[in-house]
Amino acid sequence: MTTESGAPERNDSDTDRIRAHVHVSGHVQGVYYRATTRDTARERGVDGWVRNRSDGRVEAVFEGPPDAVEAMVEWCHTGSPAASVDDVTVDYEEPQGIEGFEIRR
Repeated sequence: MTTESGAPERNDSDTDRIRAHVHVSGHVQGVYYRATTRDTARERGVDGWVRNRSDGRVEAVFEGPPDAVEAMVEWCHTGSPAASVDDVTVDYEEPQGIEGFEIRR
């Protein structure tokens, strides 16, 4: 079951972490989107990674406390100051225990 935002509904047996797999489209490459995503995620205590895709989108995975992960998903709709975001798609998955945040090639 999911919440209104599409995030997995939590119950007492859930862990304190969620995972969001995000794809961002628009003018998002060559505008410091990945570096700004990394810096913002680290500031918010979110683990994961971000990379450019060959189709022009940026792909990211965020793992951490639900509020922090949801804040990162919302942040993706704006991204870096030079970005122009057209669309953000999110799939919620089981956390995989990622630690730290990196830019992948």
